[in-house]
Amino acid sequence: MAKANEILEQATAAASDFRAFDQTQTDRIVQEIYHRAMDARVSLAKLAHEETGIGVWEHKVIKNVIATQLVYDDIRTERTVGVISSNENNGVIELAHPIGPIFAFTPVTNPTSTTIFKALIAMKTRNPLIISPHQAARRSTAAAAEICADAARAAGAPDGAIQWLVKPSPDTLNKIMQSRRLALILATGTDRLVAKARLSGTPIIGVGPGNVPVYIGRTADVPFAVTSILTSKLFDNGSVCASEQAIVVKRADEDRIVAEFKRQGAYFLSTEEIEKVGAIAYDQERGIMSPMIVGQSAERIAAKAGIEVPEGTKLLIAKLQKVGRKEPLSAEILAPILAFYAEEDFDESIRRCIEIIWFGGSGHTAAIYSNHNERIEYFSRVLRVGRILVNMPTTQGALGGIYNSLRPSFTLSCGSSGRNLMTDNITISHLINIHRITRRKPNPRWFDFDHDRYLDESISGEELEEGFNKNF
Repeated sequence: MAKANEILEQATAAASDFRAFDQTQTDRIVQEIYHRAMDARVSLAKLAHEETGIGVWEHKVIKNVIATQLVYDDIRTERTVGVISSNENNGVIELAHPIGPIFAFTPVTNPTSTTIFKALIAMKTRNPLIISPHQAARRSTAAAAEICADAARAAGAPDGAIQWLVKPSPDTLNKIMQSRRLALILATGTDRLVAKARLSGTPIIGVGPGNVPVYIGRTADVPFAVTSILTSKLFDNGSVCASEQAIVVKRADEDRIVAEFKRQGAYFLSTEEIEKVGAIAYDQERGIMSPMIVGQSAERIAAKAGIEVPEGTKLLIAKLQKVGRKEPLSAEILAPILAFYAEEDFDESIRRCIEIIWFGGSGHTAAIYSNHNERIEYFSRVLRVGRILVNMPTTQGALGGIYNSLRPSFTLSCGSSGRNLMTDNITISHLINIHRITRRKPNPRWFDFDHDRYLDESISGEELEEGFNKNF
């Protein structure tokens, strides 16, 4: 418990010191973290891969680059200190203030990139950061945190600006999360972790699972769509929560789409093989994917399941008829495994996408490959997800800044349907308090209107509105 108090005291002192920093001082800290993290992008990626056994180290390098270069480029010129906007027309001036100490969970799938990302956005907004690593990624998370902390300190940040836990007890975690000295919890991780953070009583920005459906329509360029899907699903062996989980097509298009997947290295599992892979990929009792297959290659998963696949197999695909716990591979599986559904028509296909999302991806992400604008608009309107990606890989598309102009982020919120506060890619705008100065600027419609008319029951609301807006 003493350790928790010490951490919180340092974070509180750092928060107080940070309030005196101007924009130039703040930006110098952020720039130094960016440079040092970029320099360490390869060593951190190799360490994360070695420690966790998840994914592909070369792809983890790219994750680190997204978290440094793209995030830094996105935030570096924005003002986060003092006046950030002034509107002479309405007389409102907005000022940015730090929110205070932030407690941040980092996941086993993206330990170093998420650490760097959260360090950059926390320092840009002058908020001390306390990092809690996934216990299977302690060394790599600590290494990334130490690089960021040393860089911040060298650039003049207060002591305790970036701290990290080594092997915290449940009591230590609870004490920190429940402390009134903490301003916010940034919870990137499993449903269970997010739920625990939610119970702390501290404000939380959370995420949700991403059971991402992808609809390939009649007008889609099928080879392009399949290449795009493999670009995403094979990235770090599918370990990003925004990676594709299910392909949905019309039955009339099934054969040509299946043939293209096979041509590009996918293997379609038999009924018996689906059962074997499902048994090792998903824990039906607990309703969660099995950690043993997260971020593993298709060939390695096949070997674990006791099935033979052609050499060079990149992706395992299961043709399914239903969605739910009785169909394990219809769940979110962060590995090169896809469910595949062939439906009679467009309406049935969209209903299937909705069903997939409700099973475990509410609010997160969905994709459509189509050149039919009306179909794209309808798909976007009926699916309750925060990110609708059109003709692009969902992993890189959802992370932002590569295939689109979404803000680069390693914390993807899922809105009310995902039990989150917003549907945004979390960034610096979510880590500041905006104070507003408003100067006297009377509303002439209010002062020119006869307020006694409000007391007359014979006057309708429509007449009052007309009178209120008269001459304006």
